[in-house]
Amino acid sequence: MTSAPKDMAHEAPGEHVPTPGVPEPRYAERIGLAVVGAGYWGPNLVRNAQQTAALRLHWLCDLDEARSRRVLGEYSTVRSTTSFEDVLADERVHAVAIATPAAAHYKLVRAALEAGKHVLVEKPITTTVEDAAELVEIAEARGLVLMCDHTFCYTPVVRRIRELVHGGEIGDVQFFDSVRINLGLVQPDVDVLWDLAPHDLSILDFVLPPGVEPVGVSAQGADPIGAGRACVAYLTVKLSNGALAHCHVNWLSPTKVRTTMIGGSRRTLVWDDLNPQARLAMHDRGVDLTPPDELTDAIRHRALISYRVGDMVAPALVEQEALRNVMAEFAASITEGRAPLTDGRSGLRVLQLLHAASRSLELGGATVPVGAGSDVQLITEQERAAAR
Repeated sequence: MTSAPKDMAHEAPGEHVPTPGVPEPRYAERIGLAVVGAGYWGPNLVRNAQQTAALRLHWLCDLDEARSRRVLGEYSTVRSTTSFEDVLADERVHAVAIATPAAAHYKLVRAALEAGKHVLVEKPITTTVEDAAELVEIAEARGLVLMCDHTFCYTPVVRRIRELVHGGEIGDVQFFDSVRINLGLVQPDVDVLWDLAPHDLSILDFVLPPGVEPVGVSAQGADPIGAGRACVAYLTVKLSNGALAHCHVNWLSPTKVRTTMIGGSRRTLVWDDLNPQARLAMHDRGVDLTPPDELTDAIRHRALISYRVGDMVAPALVEQEALRNVMAEFAASITEGRAPLTDGRSGLRVLQLLHAASRSLELGGATVPVGAGSDVQLITEQERAAAR
């Protein structure tokens, strides 16, 4: 696995930046859209596309046309097809939303970009970093929007968290801790890290302030039921400012927990996604350290660390469907000629972290470097022996 090409300029996670080569807006009317994939997620894309004023859905493409027709139901103006080539040949289609198994992403996204279509793709963007980096290059060279559907990043609570972190409300980020556990379906083709951790890693990438980025990943996993893949995993990401991000994912928990805590030098954010009355709380509690230049003889006889206990505030949040916001952002990035909040580069960064986590599992939990200039190569037998 390799990092993104070194000649690509790095940008802060989630920043609105111009997409290289994107032309001036040329959509005076609604943006023509096709959805590819009528399985689990495709129907949600269809419904939200139909309810987004800036988009006009023309096609639903799936290898099972009967399934497509069932999904479309009342949407009689939308055509179903099994031919992706027919979709790409339609001049009314300016953009494609892809919701197929990850193994098909690279081929479909590349074909759409080469046909001049903007692309929204489900996570992960591809299965390999090399393929993802190539798609980013193609999109930028052709002036097209390539967006990843990191849906959680478009929830009101995560958008608010990003505002608070980027705005300096919590001070310097000191830790990120997330728990995503439940009695879940053991997947036949991926382990629990690849199934659940992309949610938390995409959120981490989205909310980190400019200048703070992952530099190393370590992971531990276990398969206590003999499923042939990790069903419980703990992932630790070292950040460039010295802080740690920790993710716990688990298919075997009898209770469902969805919490994220982000600690700062001034305040701490606690997000409980299962508490609709108070999803987000901001605590004015933390640890204060006496600066060396303020030390006096009297202070030296006391602890240098003091604990700060203040108020808790629950910011008001407007409930909105995240996928509706995804569709609105996709349309806006196309018409405004800019990179979306979760662009192809963000998908590439998340993919780098997932591959580094997999390599760390192979190495028995060793820290694997990520970020600018790092390469995640295939594990050698010597490395496995050294790890043991």
